[in-house]
Amino acid sequence: MDTLAAGFWGAFFCTAAMMLAVSLAAFVRSHRRVALMAALTSIASAGFVIAYLGWLPIEGDREARVLSHVAVATAVGLALMLMSTLGMLRHRSVGRPFMAGLIGAGAGVALAGWALEPTEALALSSLTAFTVGFAMLVVAVRGAVRGDRAGWTFVAGLVFLLVALAGLSWIALTRHQAWPLHAVSALAGCAYLSVVAGVLWARYSYLLELSEVMAHGPNYDPVTRMRSHSETGHMLGDVFFRRNTDPRPIGVLAICIANLYALENLHGRAAFNHALFVSAGRLRRCVPPNVEMGRLSEDGFLLLVPHTADEQRLGQLARTIRERLMRPISLSTSREPEDLETSDATWVAEVGIGVLGTSTQVRPSQVVGTARAMARTAWSYRSRLAWFDKSADQIAELGLDDVGPPIQPQDTVSA
Repeated sequence: MDTLAAGFWGAFFCTAAMMLAVSLAAFVRSHRRVALMAALTSIASAGFVIAYLGWLPIEGDREARVLSHVAVATAVGLALMLMSTLGMLRHRSVGRPFMAGLIGAGAGVALAGWALEPTEALALSSLTAFTVGFAMLVVAVRGAVRGDRAGWTFVAGLVFLLVALAGLSWIALTRHQAWPLHAVSALAGCAYLSVVAGVLWARYSYLLELSEVMAHGPNYDPVTRMRSHSETGHMLGDVFFRRNTDPRPIGVLAICIANLYALENLHGRAAFNHALFVSAGRLRRCVPPNVEMGRLSEDGFLLLVPHTADEQRLGQLARTIRERLMRPISLSTSREPEDLETSDATWVAEVGIGVLGTSTQVRPSQVVGTARAMARTAWSYRSRLAWFDKSADQIAELGLDDVGPPIQPQDTVSA
């Protein structure tokens, strides 16, 4: 192998070794499932590269036969690990058929290879591995479009994986020694491992934070990473009294979740905290950055939208929040770190949202009381949205029809 090509592959193996070392450190601390996933990914990737570069102590037809099985086993193993990381294996009704189908297809390709010449079997297995990677790319794209947390990151990682796989397959079939091909393949492999390491580290950090949340309860800041109920009172005073004496329009959204206490009675406080943690995370990700947010007692949130009292535009934001918060949540009821990824129950938040356009002239206690009353009234509406109809002087349902432009971040300024 050319010295330059060897240098690029040296960088790849250094990346794999660093990923393995970090995963072992994480394994010692806790969250062994995430650490094991990272370790297996680094080992499988390094083993695949070693085999396809021709560094095994075998040659000729025997080498081609072994590589054909290595390709199938590695493709199936990495696909299952990616599916697990994406959360596709949490539900047995979906995960088991996927696992059985993938393993069965891999076994079928391996058996079919024995009916072919060794080189043809290697080509078939390499094509199968590429097909599996492309199928996972399609799944990742669908997840990214639907708003999955790490969707587009996985898409990038799988693109790098396909590039590395194509380059290594070409090297194994032709024993091509030109350094540019090795360089592209090695760099793509490094990028793939880096992306996977980043995703797994984010998952590891998420589980660490979630374990702290479930241990300390809903008034502990990391539960929602928002202002506590008492701090929300300070926020209201700051917005309504301290910043400017001139009256200003302001939008208020109160969000109340009706079935949190029922969830606690059925599955315990840990499930309550988990549901609140996930709901708050979804809420933070779907609102414009300058919207002020805080807790509203234990079962709700309060949002202040500065410099707008347009209830049509506030309604658009409320519809977006409703759609995000009412997606199903797979809950864990265990306090043990290694069990946090297991799904013990599926829960859907019964959300009520009150939409109020007002001004800073009104007393904050009156604003919060009215908005919260509307949110609780909204539990009885099909749309789960309520607003104050000034013409009828009463709380009314706000429909799901799209009316008015959505609020954009540039439309708001810090209150």
